[in-house]
Amino acid sequence: MEDKGSEYQQRLEKLETIRQSGAEAYPNDFKPSSTCAFITESFGTLAKEELEADDKTFSIAGRVMALRDFGKASFIQIQDRSGRLQAYIKKDFIGEEAFNTFRLIDVGDIVGLEGRLFRTRTNELTIEAKAFRLLAKGLHPLPEKWHGLKDVEARYRQRYLDIMVNPEVREVFVKRTAIVRYIRDFLTEKDFLEVETPMLQQIAGGAAAKPFKTFHNALGMELFMRIAPELYLKRLVVAGFDRVFEINRNFRNEGMSTQHNPEFTMLEFYQAYATFEDLMDLTEELISSLALKVCGKTKITYQDTEIDLTPPWKRISVKDAILAYSDPGEEIFTDRAKALEFSKSLGLKTPEGLSHGKIIIEIFERVAEHRFIQPTFVTHYPLDVSPLSRKNSADPTLVDRFELLVAGREIANAFSELNDPIDQKERFIAQIGEKNAGDDEAHEMDEDYVKALEYGMPPTAGEGIGIDRLIMLLTDSASIRDVIIFPQLKK
Repeated sequence: MEDKGSEYQQRLEKLETIRQSGAEAYPNDFKPSSTCAFITESFGTLAKEELEADDKTFSIAGRVMALRDFGKASFIQIQDRSGRLQAYIKKDFIGEEAFNTFRLIDVGDIVGLEGRLFRTRTNELTIEAKAFRLLAKGLHPLPEKWHGLKDVEARYRQRYLDIMVNPEVREVFVKRTAIVRYIRDFLTEKDFLEVETPMLQQIAGGAAAKPFKTFHNALGMELFMRIAPELYLKRLVVAGFDRVFEINRNFRNEGMSTQHNPEFTMLEFYQAYATFEDLMDLTEELISSLALKVCGKTKITYQDTEIDLTPPWKRISVKDAILAYSDPGEEIFTDRAKALEFSKSLGLKTPEGLSHGKIIIEIFERVAEHRFIQPTFVTHYPLDVSPLSRKNSADPTLVDRFELLVAGREIANAFSELNDPIDQKERFIAQIGEKNAGDDEAHEMDEDYVKALEYGMPPTAGEGIGIDRLIMLLTDSASIRDVIIFPQLKK
């Protein structure tokens, strides 16, 4: 945002005038006793006569968001962390010295004042200042209009202004904090232990993604920003922590879009002696109760579409989803050549060397994924796209896994964990083969993780929920950048 004309210079001159008068422009000794919201909630229903009969005084502090000057008296709107409140400033009440400072106030300055409450002729609750202080002089004007597509990148770059002048943006991030707090409390009440695992890892494991690389000088070794905490959390299950979770950042060196940011917040949790079906029930309970908590209902609107989060949710296999929304013939699920042929008929540029299971998932993503607007658990993924998942007992070409889709996008991914160390090592070896064949998202071999499994991991189910996407859903936000306070941007 650029300053208009010479306003920056004018504000500098006002600052100098304030300092020459002997007043402090940036003091640090004002302590507000109340917030705007507290005053409004506690006294907003009192009549004019009741306020006049009450001689309580209140002190508040905040940013001046509006100013109406009537010469020897003015009205200002003050905004603090809780909301806004009108204040009445009159020379006769605050004294000549303070009023001279007030005359040099601009919209955007931070002020403190003390006074009693009254109602104006228009019946607006107002604090009548008996004392006034400038607490911080703002040198730039606030934007008059800080919204709309033409300003969207400026809003992200100067998020502090975006939050300052757009109450709806502030509310998104207040809700974000409430959502994360609720998830933490929900899991803690179910006897899950919150832990923290390494951000810097020697092997980037736990997901199919491209990592960020860095170098540790003292150790003389290459490290990776983690793409997932999975393999460390499962080590803790081996250690005897039967229920663990972590809410923290993951980093993936991949593309950016309305759904992807290179650093994002993920919830991962693991429960011993549970299956992926158990986690479907737990996920329904978590998200539906969360919606009720932060939205007041389980039927919400996302981008003009009603989403019903009331359990139970639809459950469908990858195979049945493909057959429901296309007509490929069942042979694509047993014949790789047929699957490749059908994928090309859909216009997919499928590499010739792609595994059968990955071809099936490309087909699923093209014909079915976007159709699941209402919450749906898509289950039983191919084995070769799920190298950490337990094989399905009835069909070992599939795994006991689900993805939760809402509004056509993935919100959660979960599976019954592979705890057979021999099988796990063989799958890591297969992944190395795929990496050597050009798949830079294939898993690395993690010998220490295999060794941990060799000590014995109980039957376990685990899940990851994308916190940012969940918050997008619950705040009706179109872009992931709208729910990340400081999203990554080009220079």
